[in-house]
Order: sequence, then structure tokens, then C-alpha cells
Amino acid sequence: MSFPLLTVTAALPAIGAIATAAVPAGRRAAAKWLALLVSLGTLVLAALIAVRFDPGGDRYQLTESHPWIKDFGVRYELGVDGIGVALIALTAVLIPLIILAGWHDADPLETDSLRWRPTQGFFALILSVEAMVILSFEATDVFLFYILFEAMLIPMYFLIGGFGDRAAPSRHAAAAAGGSDENAAAQRSYAAVKFLLYNLVGGLIMLAAVIGLYVVAGNFSLTEIAEARANGTLDMSTDTERLLFLGFFFAFAVKAPLWPLHTWLPNAMGEATAPVAVLITAVVDKVGTFAMLRFCLGLFPGASEWATPVILVLALISIIYGALLAVGQRDIKRLVAYASISHFGFIIMGIFAMTSQGQSGATLYMVNHGISTAALMLVAGFLISRRGSRLIADYGGVQKVAPVLAGTFLIGGLATLSLPGLAPFVSEFLVLVGTFSRYPVIGIIATLGIVLAALYTLVLYQRTMTGPVKEEVRSLPDLRLRELVVVTPLIALLIFLGVYPKPLTEIVNPAVQHTMSDVQMKDPKPEVEAAK
Repeated sequence: MSFPLLTVTAALPAIGAIATAAVPAGRRAAAKWLALLVSLGTLVLAALIAVRFDPGGDRYQLTESHPWIKDFGVRYELGVDGIGVALIALTAVLIPLIILAGWHDADPLETDSLRWRPTQGFFALILSVEAMVILSFEATDVFLFYILFEAMLIPMYFLIGGFGDRAAPSRHAAAAAGGSDENAAAQRSYAAVKFLLYNLVGGLIMLAAVIGLYVVAGNFSLTEIAEARANGTLDMSTDTERLLFLGFFFAFAVKAPLWPLHTWLPNAMGEATAPVAVLITAVVDKVGTFAMLRFCLGLFPGASEWATPVILVLALISIIYGALLAVGQRDIKRLVAYASISHFGFIIMGIFAMTSQGQSGATLYMVNHGISTAALMLVAGFLISRRGSRLIADYGGVQKVAPVLAGTFLIGGLATLSLPGLAPFVSEFLVLVGTFSRYPVIGIIATLGIVLAALYTLVLYQRTMTGPVKEEVRSLPDLRLRELVVVTPLIALLIFLGVYPKPLTEIVNPAVQHTMSDVQMKDPKPEVEAAK
């Protein structure tokens, strides 16, 4: 039997989480270094997956299949396509940076009412999320994927509610809450519970659809169901397919998140620490958009085409609505959260444009959004930890006292607005081209999101970094060595993939062609007026 590389890649952070949690209470530094070393080991394994993956080979590679629950036809079945490889690589790159960025986020403080929180638990939870996310990108058994899809909610709940942001809340929230630790903890608990309830409801609806799929198909194997469909032996009526599609899509739209199922995200990102906010939107939420490609389009191609017009309208609303609310935000972290809602709208629009350019752009967008959001949010987190406030109005003139911090913040912001030469531009351009070629009206209106992105990003930079230096920020230190180690790889990736995206497109494009074959769609031919 060949080496089970996919299993080992997911098992290493899972074992690391257990080992980190078991570190004695007085050895916080040892727990941090252990978590970091485990995440770097996982990065090496993820790189090995990318090296061994052959873009011109079989659709699913490095496959593993073992019986699990025989009575119900459940198998431990793994395999990766190009999309899965790209997202595993994204996860493996971001987790070490998240751990480094959150190096002191769970350290107890004398003034902290939550000083009982074990540092070991914080890093163990991050590693457990990494293990589940990686395995969800590898799972080709629907039931196995569902278990992981739901299980990752547990560590995320504790990371949001138990290890929330200890920086002072924004001024209007502080006034409403009385500024006490108890009320701040209540806000974190509210955000964690809201996150959990929204995703649990989506998961329960998905569970009903998973059971329905088993009744119809007799198994949970993605590859076997696809073969049965291709051979014409899958007996699934149109109404049944549409109902099952809606059950799956609803859960993924909550996770993504898509308007109007998005309201949990600003609360969760606002109350979580900056590294955990990155974990939410750059890593965990990608499971939702990935699953739309792998399961919605792969299992229910007819229903996906049937639902496309409505989904495109919802995606368009997400783009405009998220950007408009980002423009009006006074809280830095909530601004980034609403910007992410707008960006997820672009990703979902690209997926359901049903063109190869749109789906390639959507997959690249998942990766590039993860990198750009991590860069902007982590630098914002470094800024907030220095000043102790998330409110934009509490800053001004930072670039004069901390020029490196301001410079990296600017690059992260320019990537968020998809400036040409930075990675997100390529993906956003492909999404818009792919959408316009089949749905020109949707594509034209969606470009308004680009204008609004420039507005909220540049206004944020202008209000926080330029102008007179406020008295409260005069003593702010610039980025430290550890923080530079976190930010530098992200900036380098944004520039490299913006100038030379070929390494990603070569891996992703064949998988996109397989997805286009699943839904039996071809790119529309350009209408060229005959020469007279």
C-alpha cells in the first residue's frame, strides 16, 4: 500500500493539537513552539502533496479508501483535485502565520478577568481546526465531509467565545456595554453562540439532504455517485435533485457566507482576536465555497443550473451590500468583515457563472482572498493591540510614527481592492470576464463592487494612517521582528501571484474543466461581427 500522504497531512496537526493541550500549565512557551513546529511540519507535507500532484493526471489523486461504517456504506475515502491542492496549500501557509501573530493573544494578564484561560488550549484549538479543514478538502465521501463540516464548529466556538479580542471595543459599543470586562465577555459569548447557531442550523438541513442522498444513491461516495450518473443508473427525479441541492447549498451559503445568511460573520470577526478572525474568513469559510464546487455542482448539476439565476442575484447583493456597509463602518475589524462578505459574493458569482474563466477565477479568488485578508487583518490586529481600540476615529498620522506598519497596511488594503499587480486582481478579473460572457448585466453591475472597494479601503487608510498625528498614537512602536516575519511572506505572495499566477492556474484549470463537464456546460462563444 502506498504511503497515506493525505491522512498523514491531516493527522499531524490533529496529533499536534493533543500534544499541545497536554503540555503542563507552566510551560506556555513550550506549547507555543510545539504548535508552531507542528504547523511548519504540516506545511512541508502540504508542499509534498503539491509536488506529487499531476495536473494532467486523474481527477482525484493520492486517493485512499477504507471501510468505516459498513452497514451504512460509509467509507474513509480521500482524494485531491487541483482545487483541493490549492486550498490545502493556502491553509498550511496561513496557520503558522496565524500562530505567530497570536503568540501572546492567550497569555494571561493580571488585569484580565479571563486569566484562567490556558495558552495551551488556544494553540491546540487552532491546530485542531487546521486538521479538520485539511481533511474536509480531501474527503470524497459525503458523510465523512459532513462530520468534518460540523465538527470544526466546536473549536471555532471556543476560539471566538473563550479567547476573544482583549482590545477595547469600539467607542459606541463600549458606551452601550458600560466598558466592563463582564459585558465585553458577554459580547464575545453572543458572537460565538450566533456563529454556532447559524452554522448548526445549516448543518442540520444539510444532514437531512445527506440522508436523502443515501436513500437515492445507496452510498456516500462522490466518485461512485458521479459514475452512476454518467452511466444513467442513478434514479433521481428532478424534484428530488433540486431539494437535495437546496439542502447542501443552504449549509454552504451559511458557511461562505452569502447574503442574507451572513450576519454572524461581522460579530464573530469583530469579537475574535485578529488571528482567529483570519482563521474564520481566510480558512474555515473557504470550506463553504469549495463545497459548492465539489458537492453542489458535482452531485446535482441539473439543480445547480436551475438555481443559478437566483444564486447570481444573491451573490450580486452580497457584493454591493457588503461593500456599502464596509464604507459606513467605524470599526476596523467589522469593516474587513463586511469587505469579506463582498468578496465572497464575487467567489460565488464566479462559481455559478458556469464558465471556465469564472470558476478558475473563483478558485484563485479563494486563495488570493485568504492571503490579502490575512495581510490586512493581521496588520490591523497589530495596530489595534498597540492602541487598544478598534475605532477608526481613534487613529491618525500612524504612518509618521510607524512607517513600516503603515506601508504593510497599505499593501494589504490595495490587495483588498484588487489593484493590478497584486494577486486578487487576476482572480477578480477572471470572475468578472467569466460572468460577463454569459450574464452581462450581472457582470456590469458587479463592477460597482470594485469602485466601493477602492472607497472603503482608501478612506480607511486615509483616516488611520495620514493627517496630523494624534496624541494617543505618538508613542506607537513600529512592527517588531516577529510581526515582520508574519507579514513579509504574505506581502511576497501577493506580489508574486499578482505578477506570475501560472503556478496556481496550472493546478486549478484541469479541475475546473472536470467541474464544467459535470454540469455539461461549455463557455459561450464570443460574438464577433463578420468583417465587411
